[in-house]
Amino acid sequence: MSDLIQAVLQSDEKTNLRQFASLLRASDKRYLLRNEILTAFDDYCRNYEKSERFYTSSRLSKLIFYVQEIIFDAESLCLVIRPRIARQEAYRLLEDLTVEPMSIQELLDLRDRLVNRYHPQEGDVLEIDFDPFYDYSPSIRDPKNIGKGVEFLNRYLSSKLFQDPRQWQNALFNFLRLHSHDGSQLLINERIQSQQQLSDQIKAALQLLSDRPGNQPFEFFRFDLQNLGFEPGWGNTVDRVRETLEMMDQLIDSPDHQALESFISRIPMLFRIAIISPHGWFGQEGVLGRPDTGGQVVYILDQVKSLEKQLQEDIELAGLDVLNFHPRVIVLTRLIPNSDGTLCNQRLEKIHGTEDGWILRVPFREFNPKLTQNWISRFEIWPYLETFAIDAEKELRAEFGGKPDLIVGNYSDGNLVAFLLARQLKVTQCNIAHALEKSKYLFSNLYWQDLEDKYHFSLQFTADLIAMNAANFIVSSTYQEIVGTHESVGQYESYKSFTMPDLYHVTSGIELFSPKFNVVPPGVNESVFFPYTRMDDRLLESRDRLEELLFTLEDPAQVYGTLDNPAKRPLFSMARLDRIKNLTGLAECFAKSAELQEHCNLILVAGKLRTEDSTDHEEIDEIEKLYRIIDEYNLHGKIRWLGVRLPKGDSGEIYRIIADHQGIFVQPALFEAFGLTILESMITGLPTFATRFGGPLEIIQNKVNGFLINPTHLEEMAGIILEFISKCDQNPNYWNEISNRAIERVYSTYTWKIHTTRLLSLAKIYGFWNYTSSEEREDMIRYIEALFYLLYKPRAQALLEEHMHR
Repeated sequence: MSDLIQAVLQSDEKTNLRQFASLLRASDKRYLLRNEILTAFDDYCRNYEKSERFYTSSRLSKLIFYVQEIIFDAESLCLVIRPRIARQEAYRLLEDLTVEPMSIQELLDLRDRLVNRYHPQEGDVLEIDFDPFYDYSPSIRDPKNIGKGVEFLNRYLSSKLFQDPRQWQNALFNFLRLHSHDGSQLLINERIQSQQQLSDQIKAALQLLSDRPGNQPFEFFRFDLQNLGFEPGWGNTVDRVRETLEMMDQLIDSPDHQALESFISRIPMLFRIAIISPHGWFGQEGVLGRPDTGGQVVYILDQVKSLEKQLQEDIELAGLDVLNFHPRVIVLTRLIPNSDGTLCNQRLEKIHGTEDGWILRVPFREFNPKLTQNWISRFEIWPYLETFAIDAEKELRAEFGGKPDLIVGNYSDGNLVAFLLARQLKVTQCNIAHALEKSKYLFSNLYWQDLEDKYHFSLQFTADLIAMNAANFIVSSTYQEIVGTHESVGQYESYKSFTMPDLYHVTSGIELFSPKFNVVPPGVNESVFFPYTRMDDRLLESRDRLEELLFTLEDPAQVYGTLDNPAKRPLFSMARLDRIKNLTGLAECFAKSAELQEHCNLILVAGKLRTEDSTDHEEIDEIEKLYRIIDEYNLHGKIRWLGVRLPKGDSGEIYRIIADHQGIFVQPALFEAFGLTILESMITGLPTFATRFGGPLEIIQNKVNGFLINPTHLEEMAGIILEFISKCDQNPNYWNEISNRAIERVYSTYTWKIHTTRLLSLAKIYGFWNYTSSEEREDMIRYIEALFYLLYKPRAQALLEEHMHR
């Protein structure tokens, strides 16, 4: 990228660069981000009457495209350039237009100076660098393959088998010998004492099975295989056992990455799974109206049901029903004594639709009962997580009758507890964090001290660094959740280097090219969310009640606004009222477009109608803002605002009712990490318009099975919706075409069956990798422990002391 800068400086465009820099400096803004830089360059080209060719094809325009940040110092400006995904460079441009590369440390110092937090006379700030600890693992080279970690890891492992067959075959043999469950040995027994003997006995077993019918059940030949050294776990029929043994035979003779994945995915090693979501207010009824719940609760409950079903299927296919094995999945959360009429004060709650899926609630210790007896915001719970993990370990062991085989953390707090538990129990740790606060709150790390009283980002970001580096593997919903797009930085990428002024500098916070990252999108609950055309599955009573609620019911306790013409096409959205979800932005877009109002009614399902019903400052602000928009633009008669908390079944039917009316679903979030509501809308058959910032960019194929919008450009957003409506008016079948493609998109890519099959396969492969590389990880774990005890824990203790005085 320095070559492109030099090309600008060595051409007549040097003058243009000087003019543009002067224009930026004159704005008095010292820190500009990409959108501001592009807007300023657009203004510069217009004000200086530059040609279209200069605007699109000059060296300077190409340089500006790659610039993510511009920071002004007293005598220079700093260009932070992102030449490609997952890479960053910084350059200092002096007044005489000479250029110097800047190190990460220099860039972080500059950011500290920007907020007057640079104090070199007081000594250096703590520097956190995880880069050396990734030497133990292989590294992906091509950014396009980030998020395909398990594919890369399988190739790496199979190549090791090929390059050093004896060492790796012995590792595989010893790994197989480990497996037992509830006192029953699986796979191989003491009759097989070496890798070579295993190879010989596999061939003998294949010979034994060669003349038996393929569908013969395992119990018919179980003891014949046992005499050869093979215990249950290879399969439930002759065909299944033969396939698994042939995979193993192939791995020994000619290792291949696909054979390795197929074989390890079949090993019965997962029976007990713990899913961690400690912030509480986790239940099946009455919990979704409280901040910090909602999407995560729905996601986990659906995931548990699918996981149990897949584990049951895997156990049966492995032939373990002869041992009467059954899976058990437990969601670990906190018990809240003052539970507002919900079941959050109940230690154990059976998960509906499962045979052995449970919510296990463990209370926080009563340091200050006035706090710990009640719900605590996710921003405040950090002091309680270490003792919670200690108490939860005992409870999990008691419920499982042993330790879990896999621990899955959710969100920043859940991932930290997952780390503490996995370290203690020595089991595989998976992290899931579809929404990291660092990306949601602009400059949250730079101004953390100003925000600490409310958000405690110093604890949260430290917890994130600890958990994401400790995890054996990380599941993301989308590629851009990890490394963004060519135009935007990914959520995990934002942890690569950053400053927490006066606290620490992170020069390498995460290795984005590590094979620990895997894209595994969630699914949709297909029993609740299904196409509107499946009339036989819809309940007439619910449909009539919800139709009235959406369009005509007059009930000030639940609904604000009546519709002058309920027959207009419904423009529909459903989300919690907070700044990021941006329902007020959609209302403003509707308010400013007379044409949209002519064709549509706006219907919002948004949780609460009154500020006095909320304790969340963001929600209160958005409620007040929505009322202001309605009054200012006189939307009375054109908008319905439902302040209701819907059961899941009603949510599915509401989408379908909107589809009955040939409606449109709009998801106008300023940022959406993934977007389950988008999948729910699409699978019901609603044409869906969703933000282009975040996960929807990968879910929706623009203008094929949905539409992408920029929610910050209201006129453009209205235009995209109106263009769709116009096409529907011209071609009565156009709505159905988009509807059908949306349904097909979800069923082909975003089902829970796909998700859980992949998740369990990942857990097994990373379990094998963890077993073979455990010694090499020990140095990183010690480094992480040092950060936890020397950095995280003292700050958590300080927050606890503050809580004690409340």
